[in-house]
Amino acid sequence: MQKRWVLKSKTDVKITNKLRDELNINAVLAELLVSRGVETFDEAKQFFRPQLADLHDPFLMKDMEKAISRIIQAIGNKEKILIYGDYDVDGTTAVAVVYSFFRDFHSQLEFYIPDRYAEGYGISTQGIDYAAANGFTLIIALDCGIKAIDKVDYANSKGIDFIIGDHHLPGDELPKAHAVLDPKRADCHYPYKELSGCGIGFKIIQAFILTNGMDINACYQFLDLVAVSIASDIVPITGENRILSHFGLIKLNTNPCVGLKALIDLSNNRTKIFTVNDIVFQIGPRINAAGRIDHAKDAVKLLISKSLQEAKDFSSSIDDQNNVRKDFDLKITEEALALIEDSVVLKSRKSTVLYKSDWHKGVIGIVASRLTEKYYRPTIILTETNGHIAGSCRSVIGFDLYEALSECADLLEQFGGHKYAAGLTMSLENVTLFQDRFEEVVARRISPEMLTQEILIDAKLHLKEVDARFFRILQQFEPFGPQNEAPIFLSKKVSAVGQAFLVGTNHLKMTVVQEDSASFDCIGFGLAEHIAHINSGQNFDICYSIEENVWRNKRNLQLNIKGIRYEFL
Repeated sequence: MQKRWVLKSKTDVKITNKLRDELNINAVLAELLVSRGVETFDEAKQFFRPQLADLHDPFLMKDMEKAISRIIQAIGNKEKILIYGDYDVDGTTAVAVVYSFFRDFHSQLEFYIPDRYAEGYGISTQGIDYAAANGFTLIIALDCGIKAIDKVDYANSKGIDFIIGDHHLPGDELPKAHAVLDPKRADCHYPYKELSGCGIGFKIIQAFILTNGMDINACYQFLDLVAVSIASDIVPITGENRILSHFGLIKLNTNPCVGLKALIDLSNNRTKIFTVNDIVFQIGPRINAAGRIDHAKDAVKLLISKSLQEAKDFSSSIDDQNNVRKDFDLKITEEALALIEDSVVLKSRKSTVLYKSDWHKGVIGIVASRLTEKYYRPTIILTETNGHIAGSCRSVIGFDLYEALSECADLLEQFGGHKYAAGLTMSLENVTLFQDRFEEVVARRISPEMLTQEILIDAKLHLKEVDARFFRILQQFEPFGPQNEAPIFLSKKVSAVGQAFLVGTNHLKMTVVQEDSASFDCIGFGLAEHIAHINSGQNFDICYSIEENVWRNKRNLQLNIKGIRYEFL
């Protein structure tokens, strides 16, 4: 699939040049900083040197004092407290953090994760009934609950207080909980709005520690789990999240909790140095697999393990579940691709909505992502579960999926999510109607540009500007992730040194130069189609990120090629 190359707008030249001179850095690096909102020497210092002291006061969050007061009261009265969380990585890490902290001085404590299939997302009636039957008088809900109006009312009727700790966008009405912690609520003036659910849990224990005059390091011990949540939940790595990720990655790579250590030992990471990207592809999927294939409580048990042997036992089981997940994923993806390729109508549509009753609910979100990547259009995968049709939805850059679903709301039992990812349920008789309605809405709303994947390029760069100092400074932009992506550069009229060759079935390896620059090794995943043109001796343009390749204890700079373009195109 041909991708559009889009070069970001140039930053203010005066601001960029001033920052370049103050920092004595390459102009391109200064431009990257300004594009990230870093315009002064002091802001650059704060960006390059994150400090835990710059974390915000947790009591700036609306209802935090009420939440901490209620927790202290419950501990003092020896009340039973239930830590409740969602079944994904963010929810299970949030529960692990809060449970692990409070269990050291409060014995009347349990955790609860709803069953993905029997209870579904968020606060469930079954969970509240469990709390009532077992004498719990306080539930701390993490990564869910902000729209659980009826469920919180039900809990109130049973004498159970709720503390909601969520990071999703509230509806017009807030639950009548004892405390509602959510930076996105309209009346909350907390300075940073993009914390993960686990990040909210971290702020709760930070506030508890400050209130009780405890050692602040007691909350910093959980930063590795917070970093895993931030990476896996794909929240922006800006502001406070960048500080939490920075120090969380340090802990993950030097002294991880035993649960994460067990997962690291299972990974195929040669260097054992984990980045945000490594978390997303190697740690997150294993944690998620527990809830997709069996029950997410197994993931929490892993993450709260006290001994490495206990953690290894749980991680081995979870790794098995992840392998089962991969098998389901592969089989369903193949079936979905076949449905599209065998249908002229489906291939010609602006959207993809597929239904098969026996597809595994636990992996339909992954399949939706894979199909979105291949066909690059809004995609919904539907399956049957508990007498209803459940769907997982993914979108493309620029297209608001949630708004499109809102136009189909009369055909849905419920839906929720974000601009680019959502979930829904409906009755079987509405599937065909929904497929047609959703296609009509997408076709009306989507622009042709949105249907072509773009490569967003940060800046033009001559390869002779890339040296060890340039890369050392570039590394200080990490951790990379949403809204702080690894920069993509454009270099024009490069040429291959020697012959390009294939690695695997469709990956391209080559060495390039640009005029009088040094030569750089390159890897282009999925770019084998270009080998004939490259080996013909023509010049070509490349867009790429710069990374360090480690092989047999040798390190060298490598260009990770994202796209290749020829002058005559």
